Amino acid sequence: MKLTTRGRYAVTAMLDLAINGGSRPVSLADISGRQEISLSYLEQLFAKLRREQLVTSARGPGGGYRLARSGADIFVAEIIDAVDESVDVTNCQGKGNCHQGETCLTHHLWEDLSGQIHDFLSQISLGDLMDGRGRRPGQQMTDGVLQTLSIR
Repeated sequence: MKLTTRGRYAVTAMLDLAINGGSRPVSLADISGRQEISLSYLEQLFAKLRREQLVTSARGPGGGYRLARSGADIFVAEIIDAVDESVDVTNCQGKGNCHQGETCLTHHLWEDLSGQIHDFLSQISLGDLMDGRGRRPGQQMTDGVLQTLSIR
């Protein structure tokens, strides 16, 4: 899977914001310190996240960022998409020119897998991650034990 640090850092920073936010804005310097992500890199990421209306900003002393919506309403795939990251497991970045300029034999398999990964990440919200529910659909924690739910 070709998920670069950009996507990983964006999800990590948004989760940090969800955990440490609440009623007050969180500064990027605080996130940078806690997560050991470069402040200038966070500034680039948050410009994209703000443009996609996943965060709002407040200027001045005590300023920073807040989630634009509840953590339960912001999904991991949205964050990755917002920072121009793709979840792509093809060797051709989905262009279909994998084998000497033509579509390789397994192109559609990898393209379908990329879609499945994106769909999976579209089901996991920041709220789920905060609650420890960032697991496969159909699983839950009961008294510290992971159990698979039967879906009928």
